[in-house]
Amino acid sequence: MSATLDTRPRPRWGVRFSRQEMALIAVTAVWGATFLIVHLAMQHGAPLLFVGLRFLAAGAISLVIFRRTLTGLTRRELGAGAAIGVTIFGGYALQTIGLQTIPSSTSAFLTALYVPLVPLLQWAVFRRAPKPAAWAGVALAFTGLVLLADPGSAGLTLSTGEILTLVSTVAIAAEIVLIGLYAGTVDLGRITVVQLLVGGALSVAMMPVVGEAVPSFSWLWLAAAIGLGAASCLIQLTMNWAQRSVSPTRATVIYAGEPVWGGVIGRLAGDRLPGLAIVGAALIVAGVLVSELKPRTRGESPPRRDDVEPACS
Repeated sequence: MSATLDTRPRPRWGVRFSRQEMALIAVTAVWGATFLIVHLAMQHGAPLLFVGLRFLAAGAISLVIFRRTLTGLTRRELGAGAAIGVTIFGGYALQTIGLQTIPSSTSAFLTALYVPLVPLLQWAVFRRAPKPAAWAGVALAFTGLVLLADPGSAGLTLSTGEILTLVSTVAIAAEIVLIGLYAGTVDLGRITVVQLLVGGALSVAMMPVVGEAVPSFSWLWLAAAIGLGAASCLIQLTMNWAQRSVSPTRATVIYAGEPVWGGVIGRLAGDRLPGLAIVGAALIVAGVLVSELKPRTRGESPPRRDDVEPACS
């Protein structure tokens, strides 16, 4: 009996990613790294100036990118961009102030709570009741919050930095709601320029109000602020390119890794979360996924992330 060569195709094991998916994973990792970068920059103080320079830099870059369309700016786009800019200022200013006193990994996981907050905010403003998946996501995220914020206590005890970060998630959720409200009725490029410049200008303008002084000059601090602004625009351009071929479901799973990357990078930098806090962080990520990964009804078009995320933010 002669031996024969088996030429049948063998199954391939492992996960394969397209170039577009690898690009989204890369930008999500950069997102996660920003928490540590801001945390380190805040050792030099001046959170409002930092946020102001960050978004003024992003606004200046977007101004160059979208300069040809700005001549058609309407009052509605100006008002919409200004309103979104206010939420950008509130969200990122509070988050950055919080990063002065809490670890970058904790901030990353707490910030992820804005995702399950969006349907609750839509319910409060537009009377649009959340679906069961959204309620499940909120329950998981809140349970995770309790464990992450105070794993050694039976109650919920929050530090000032954690409270500020949580309040910032409400502003970020409001930003998403506003963008969804104006989506399809305004020019994305023009409203992007306005919202970024307004967010940055408000942050700088609030410095004398709260008594924030200009810190001693530091190349590290300045490079971090301007670099984050430039990186934000690069990230958005990459997202717009990649999501032409990546499904919304796969993109959502990849984006949910943002706080995970923040936690991993924070741990490499020395952050040490207790065991129960890590469980809480995992529950927050699970809440994000449950809130976002909901089944579509027949005939419903899939959502795109750039429909609810601002460009260059």
